[in-house]
Amino acid sequence: MLASQLQLHYLSAVLHQTNRKDAPTTNTSKFPHLFPITYSLHLHPHPYQPQALQNQDTATNLHNEDNILRTHNAQSTALLLRHLSPQEQQNSHSPPPEKQENQPLLHRESKERQLEISLVNKRAPQFPGSIYANASSPPAKSSSKSEKSEYDDGMLMKALEIRRKVTVEIFKDAMRKGKFGITYINNLASRLSDFIDYVMIQAASMKQLPEFSKSSYNIRAEAFIADSNVVALIRWLKHNSLSYPQIGRLICTSRGNIDSIRRLAEWLKLIHVKGRFIGVALTRTRENILERSLEELDEIVDYLEDNGLRRDWMGYVISRCPEILSFNMEEVKFRTEFYLNMGMDRDDFGTMLFDCPKVFGYLSVEEMNQKVAYLKEFGLNNEDVGRLLAFKPQLMICSIEDRWNPLVKYFYYLGISKDGMRRILNMKPMVFCVDLEKTIVPKVQFLRDIGVQEDAIGRVLARFPSLLTYSLYKKIRPVVIFLLTKAGVSQQNIGKVIALGPEVLGCSIVNKLDHNVKYFLSLGIPLPVLGGMVADFPMLLCYNIDVLRPKYRYLRRVMVRPLQDLIEFPRFFSYSLDERIIPRHKIMVENRINFKLRYMLASTDEEFNTRVDAAVRRCRRFEAGIMYEQPLDGQDDEVVQNNAM
Repeated sequence: MLASQLQLHYLSAVLHQTNRKDAPTTNTSKFPHLFPITYSLHLHPHPYQPQALQNQDTATNLHNEDNILRTHNAQSTALLLRHLSPQEQQNSHSPPPEKQENQPLLHRESKERQLEISLVNKRAPQFPGSIYANASSPPAKSSSKSEKSEYDDGMLMKALEIRRKVTVEIFKDAMRKGKFGITYINNLASRLSDFIDYVMIQAASMKQLPEFSKSSYNIRAEAFIADSNVVALIRWLKHNSLSYPQIGRLICTSRGNIDSIRRLAEWLKLIHVKGRFIGVALTRTRENILERSLEELDEIVDYLEDNGLRRDWMGYVISRCPEILSFNMEEVKFRTEFYLNMGMDRDDFGTMLFDCPKVFGYLSVEEMNQKVAYLKEFGLNNEDVGRLLAFKPQLMICSIEDRWNPLVKYFYYLGISKDGMRRILNMKPMVFCVDLEKTIVPKVQFLRDIGVQEDAIGRVLARFPSLLTYSLYKKIRPVVIFLLTKAGVSQQNIGKVIALGPEVLGCSIVNKLDHNVKYFLSLGIPLPVLGGMVADFPMLLCYNIDVLRPKYRYLRRVMVRPLQDLIEFPRFFSYSLDERIIPRHKIMVENRINFKLRYMLASTDEEFNTRVDAAVRRCRRFEAGIMYEQPLDGQDDEVVQNNAM
């Protein structure tokens, strides 16, 4: 830069001296070291200048050598002379008479500017990162103010980009001093664009400080990064399982308030937020949580704790739904009262938040009201909805348009009434949260394939909604295969078994079905006969052996009934031994009568007493010699006097 200024000074002096015709002649022997300059001018006269004028200029230049410093060489002088056009030279020395008055002479500053342009056009960038990329030069005089403004903006953007790259390298150097890996440094630096700009602004403002008034930009940037303790904070956040995208986002959103990140992270630890969920809680809030005071956050936590959310559950809830921390206190109270007003007590409210924290902070108030109104259309009142949400809060985060409407239409297509849907909601509300096409439709098609009648599918689903939540290939199909191969059920009856007792699909093969099959076979029942019994009463395989064994012993040892009675009426095991079987058997013994198991058990108490009275009257008439009357209800004349009893 200094060399270029000296060159301009010298060339300006040369032009100034050549325009003076009355300059005195000076002996060149006084300045032998300047002879190459004057000699260069002598060897390179202007091609359009008269010979006399050239001789006069040469003499003038030699006379004023004492005022010229050796600041340029002959090659640069020749470059200047070649740059000046013949027309411009002609106009500068011999202008036409009519234009000479209107065309002023070029000032010294204009000539210097023109010389500067001629030199810059031929120069390469002087230092790494020069804004004159590809040896491009600034315009001498813009044709308009807009072009000059665009050029200035472009240069400014290039300069800022260079400064930004320098700042990034300074930050990377500070990270390398903190013993971070190269890959981690590069990945993190790529996500800190806002923080890098903030460092640039602060480093530029530090120029006004007395201690940094004479410091370079690099020194100021290094000092600011060191004072901000950002490297130590990054290491601490990384130690607390935060990923570099989370760290980058936190530092950028802090807006220079780096200490607020550590302060809020320590507060999250106090409410039992652990591990990587600290970063989730800090980055997923709807607003900048770093700007909130700890007093506001403590007020929210205390209010939720007073309404049933346990302190040790607080971290889990905040980790899964950090949007709660972005609410103000009025909104927190409104959302809490929304659920408590549906008959939900405080313990249920706390359990609901623990099971599904998104029901509190994920939805808008409008969406919450819409979903509650939709559930009430199935005939549920406000308290029923409250109990339902306390049991399965995941319903609230399901979409009405994407989940509920298609499912309700499909249930109507299967013949399930609104009462059946209400039963499904009460028994298995998770059905309204599963995917229709991937979960429910394949199971319905499987029921059709095994022979369940079309009009019975809806009843099966309404009776046993859990069927829709089981795995088709891990649960339902293995049970069907077991019934066909191990339980003696025929291919023709498998659909009947599932239609009459879909609960059998929910039984464990190893812990329930296999044990029951082996128990009945041990009683002497053949496998095909057992398959028929299962087809008539599928729930036979669903009872515990501890329930089956006492009933069978009472049937065989006290009632003295044959095994064939059990084969004909396998539903015998469904009745209570103490409340139905023993009391009715005692009544029959006292009246010395006997019924088949079907007539003994499969009736109400009123019907049973009526049947007993009729049987007693027939027995008395038989003993008195009166003709036997027609049995009631078509029962066969097994009711006989049993004197042995």
